[in-house]
Amino acid sequence: MLALLVRRDLQARYRDSVLGFLWTLIRPLVQFLMYYLVLGQFLRAAEGIPQFAVFLFAGLTIYSFFAEMVQGSTSSILSNAGLVKKIYLPREIFPLASVGAAGFMFLVQVLVLLGGAIVFQALPAPVEMLWVLPSVLLILIYGLAFGILLSALNVYLRDVQYVTDVVLMLAMWLSPIVYAWTMVADTFAKLGLPSWALEAYTNNPITLAVLGFRKAFWGAGTAADYPDDLLLRTAVAGVIGLVLLFISHRVFTRLQGNFAQEM
Repeated sequence: MLALLVRRDLQARYRDSVLGFLWTLIRPLVQFLMYYLVLGQFLRAAEGIPQFAVFLFAGLTIYSFFAEMVQGSTSSILSNAGLVKKIYLPREIFPLASVGAAGFMFLVQVLVLLGGAIVFQALPAPVEMLWVLPSVLLILIYGLAFGILLSALNVYLRDVQYVTDVVLMLAMWLSPIVYAWTMVADTFAKLGLPSWALEAYTNNPITLAVLGFRKAFWGAGTAADYPDDLLLRTAVAGVIGLVLLFISHRVFTRLQGNFAQEM
């Protein structure tokens, strides 16, 4: 059933489209080109950042995966109201299907990123590419946790999906995607902000996932481009994420009993 729902979600995206699934390649490429030209060239964000194209697209790829998971999951229960009302099946299957569809899109974007990194000769040493695993796992844990929780809350309060869109937009600019983490550290130091402010920013799971994923594809980075103990920080954030996932599922289980009546 889960596989069928994932396939349906993917087919619905490009139904009656001439290019079909080619849009999964076209969209990230166009998005990358726009950010690269506008931010990197026109606004000079690329200055001081070698291999800026790969630097930028690595961050965009992992963040897009998180955003797709959360956005799709948030509206997943309401989008399947007909099934929820007519038959009984584990309600968690709907946000999980959204995560599966987002995962497919993510894999396509990773292939584009890998191809770009090869073309620009930006890949790091093979051992560094293993950073893909903890980074993807971390973002998957938090995407599932927030997706399951928000999908249940959205049934009772429909504004949740709109608030989620705004928060995700802000989260992108509050993460080191189009700028370097070192810029944040330098700015915090110039402003005289306390050290815990930088720690709070750095230990944000999205920030950690972006930095780890970038480390896997952006070979031009040095140790100074990343915070100390990045792997330890990622592990701690992962454990916290698992606790959050457990709590989110418990809330979902409590709320799912009245889904049919609310819809």
